[in-house]
Amino acid sequence: MTELICIVCPKGCHLKVDEEKDFAVTGNGCPRGAEYGKKELTNPTRVITSTVRVEGGAIRRASVKTSSDIPKGKIFEAMRLLDNVTLQAPVHMGDIVVHDILGLGVDFVATKNVPPRT
Repeated sequence: MTELICIVCPKGCHLKVDEEKDFAVTGNGCPRGAEYGKKELTNPTRVITSTVRVEGGAIRRASVKTSSDIPKGKIFEAMRLLDNVTLQAPVHMGDIVVHDILGLGVDFVATKNVPPRT
């Protein structure tokens, strides 16, 4: 039996996941909590947020995130892809920064507008 705190919503339900009973979840306040508990033990994933350098912009860095969740075990490998990324201003929210991360069909996208330096 594994105990988790659900992060799907602010309620923070205390979940118990029984691996011996096909990952049955108890303690969840909604169906999304049950889905989270099972997924967290069978195939944990995360959305990554970070920043990248911007040249010629009003600010030096732009925030980015993955367009969807990726396997937890791939986080550090995906983050290394951002090490050498430098964008040119202007940067627009939604711009694709890195396409198809690690062949997962997920992109890093800009989450902030960065206008050119004036």
